[in-house]
This record gives sequence, structure tokens and C-alpha cells, in this order.
Amino acid sequence: MTLRRRLAAAAALAVAAVAVTLGVVGYLTTRSHLIGQVQAQLRQRAAGALGPHPDGDGGGDGQFNGPGHGGHFPGPPPFGDAAGYFQNVYPNGQVVVQAGSTVPLPVNARVLDIARAAQGSYYFSATVNNTRLEILAIGDPYDHKAVMVALPLTSEDDVLHGLVLSYGLLIGAGILLAAIFGTVIARAALAPIERFSAQTEQVTSALDRPRRLEETGADELRRLAASFNQTLDALERSIASQRQLIADASHELRTPMAALRSNIQIFLDADRLPEEDRRDLQDAIVAELDELTQLVADVLELARGSVPDEHTEAFELDAVVRDAVARTQRRAPGLEFELDIEPTMITNAPDRVNRAVTNVIDNARKWSPPDGTVQVSLRDGVLCVRDHGPGFDERDLEHVFDRFYRADKARRMPGSGLGLAIVKQAAEAHGGFATAANARDGGAVLRVAFGSVAAQPAPVRPAAVSP
Repeated sequence: MTLRRRLAAAAALAVAAVAVTLGVVGYLTTRSHLIGQVQAQLRQRAAGALGPHPDGDGGGDGQFNGPGHGGHFPGPPPFGDAAGYFQNVYPNGQVVVQAGSTVPLPVNARVLDIARAAQGSYYFSATVNNTRLEILAIGDPYDHKAVMVALPLTSEDDVLHGLVLSYGLLIGAGILLAAIFGTVIARAALAPIERFSAQTEQVTSALDRPRRLEETGADELRRLAASFNQTLDALERSIASQRQLIADASHELRTPMAALRSNIQIFLDADRLPEEDRRDLQDAIVAELDELTQLVADVLELARGSVPDEHTEAFELDAVVRDAVARTQRRAPGLEFELDIEPTMITNAPDRVNRAVTNVIDNARKWSPPDGTVQVSLRDGVLCVRDHGPGFDERDLEHVFDRFYRADKARRMPGSGLGLAIVKQAAEAHGGFATAANARDGGAVLRVAFGSVAAQPAPVRPAAVSP
């Protein structure tokens, strides 16, 4: 069911519920009022039938006479007449009906209780001779009996039946009008949303030609349009980033692939080369393959973006840092590492964090002099790595973590310019950060955090590692 039909149906149901409620309340109120009037008349008529009477007979002979007639009522009116119908009920269950009548009123246990007690009153309805009656049974303490008075409800029932028909027609008309007005209102209310949907379809069908929705209309629609425009901005930035990544990767892949192709072609004629040149050529091919493999791996890592990994676990960040330092020392045995590491537990993706930590420490290795010192600290979940190399040029600081960005001094060194970009991406994937700065007395300082630190730290380990 469409939203428009749902709104129309909801409006019709709401009006129907209100109309039915009002109809029922009106019917019950009118019925209560009419029955109350009849009951008041019954009590007024019953008062004239209770003893003692002026002639002293107490009215106990079964002849019911109205007031002003010397204790004897005129002949009985037809059954169901508006003047009322009278009947006596005695404690022994004897029933004496109005003179000249052969149809008694129904007597139940409640009436017998009133007759025996000769006090109290009780209203009830009954159908006698196809005529619905309202009956009052009232105790007569003078003659120790119960007097029953009945009046027909014919006119009241006619009024109530007319009300049922009238209320039914009003409820039906109300539901019909509510459905019509609900449809009109739903169409008017949803018209801005339909226009908004049409605009979004036009925008999303042509992402190559950036457009934005007009932030006009009602407050809700303006907020919706602004939110959609922000989503489009993020989408365009993501598409542009991916395109740039592909373009940069293609550019970076050309050089190692061209060199590899050239070396392989030379290697095909290696039988005419000296043995030493052949070994150098083999080593060059393997190195170029390693460089190409590393570049492809870096591109795939960056293509994952900063979305948090689905598989995360708690692990010891301090152990990851120590292992990365140990691997780097094996590659640069002349370097000295000064460690200030406290036990740190984090919840993250171990592989991604391990690679990022390795890249940070390896970057310090590349820029440190052969016999230099690298300071590595881990405090409060923040990894700080400082080398004593040339540091960053001021114009390069804001591009340190850009993809494929390489400073002028780094172009002659191996690498693709993706290492620190991977570090920043891994840090931001779980709410961390990565910053770069120059130390006052020379060298570069990189600070990286990989998100919140777990409450329980890892066991304490030795505080220093010798080269």
C-alpha cells in the first residue's frame, strides 16, 4: 500500500473512530435521559397507589383507584396505555393484577424480596404482549406488599431507533468525507516529497555532472535536502579519491613494470652476458618484483579506506611495537633504538595496526644516519617515533600523509609514497590520529594513536632493547 493510501485510510479510520464514539455516547445519553423520564413518571404514579386511603381499606382489595376518587380508581386503561398498569405482589407470592386485566407483569426474585420486606424499589425492563415495558416495583409498608407499576416504552423505542438510523448515516457520511479529504490532504502533503524524489533521481542519475538539491520549502524538507547534499559531497569526495588513487597507482606502476620488462628482455639473452652481470640482473629482477608486489599491496590497503575492520580483537600494542623495532634493527644494525614503552592494550585490527607501526618505524630508519638514534615511546596509547635525520621541509609537512606524495629529497630513495598514508588510514579507522612535526633540535617526530585504550593493560615488559 502506498503512503498516500495509508494516510487517507488513517484519516478515515480516525474520523470513523470519533464518529462511532460520539454516536455511541449520544445514543446512550439519549436513552438514559428517556428512560429516566419514564422512571420518574413510574415513581409519580406509584405514589398514588400506596396506602392508607381515605376510605380506610388500604387499597388491599385489588381495586386500584387513583387519587381524588374516594379510594377507588376508575376502570383499567388498555394494556400498555400511558396512564400506567398496576399490579400487587404479596409476600406469599400472590399476584393481583389491575381489575379487568388478565395479563400479569413478570415477577422475579427481586420483586418477591421487596414484597416480603414491604420496602425498597427496583426498576427493570420486560416485554409483555409484544410491548416493551419499564417496570417499577416498590414496597408498600401500609399493606405489607409490593406495588408494580409499568409504562410502555413504545415511543421511546421509536425515538432510539430513529437515532440509530441517523447516527449510522452520519457515521457513514463522515467516513466517506474523511476518505475524500484524507486523499486530498495526503496528495497535498506528499507533493513536496514527490518533487524531492524526482530531483534526487535526476541528481543521482548524473553523478558525473555534479548537482545539488535546492534547500527551500518547509524546514523538514530543507533539512532533508541539506542532509542529502552532504551525502552527495561525501560520495563525490570518495569517488574523486578512488579515481585519484587509481590514476596515481597507474602512474607509479609504469616505472617498475617498464624496468622489469626491460630487465626480463635482457635476461632472455643472458647466455651472452658474463656470469657476474647475469647474477646482478637476476638480483635486480627480484628486487623490482618485490617493489612491485609491495606497491600493489599498499594500493590494496589504501583501497580499503578508513572503514573500521569487521574483525577486531584486544591485543598488546606494546608487543607489536617491540616486534617492529626488532625487525627494523635487523635491517639496520648500526641504528640505536631508545625505548620508553608502557604496557598498552587496544582493541583493533591486529594486521592493520602491525603494518602501520612497521611503516612508522621504518620511515625513521630511512631518514636516520647509519649510526643514528631512533627514540620510540608508547604512553597513554600514543606511539611517538623520533629520528635524528634532516626532518621535514616546512612545505612538505601538510602533505606527509598524502597518497603517493614524495618530497624532493625522497625521490631518489626506494618506495612509493604510500607508507605514511597507510599509517593515517589505519589510525583513523578506529577513531585515532596521526600527526607529523619537526623536533626543535633536528629530526622528524611522528605521533600515532589507534583509538581508545583498553582498561586492562598488558603485563609489564623490560623497558629497553639494545641494538
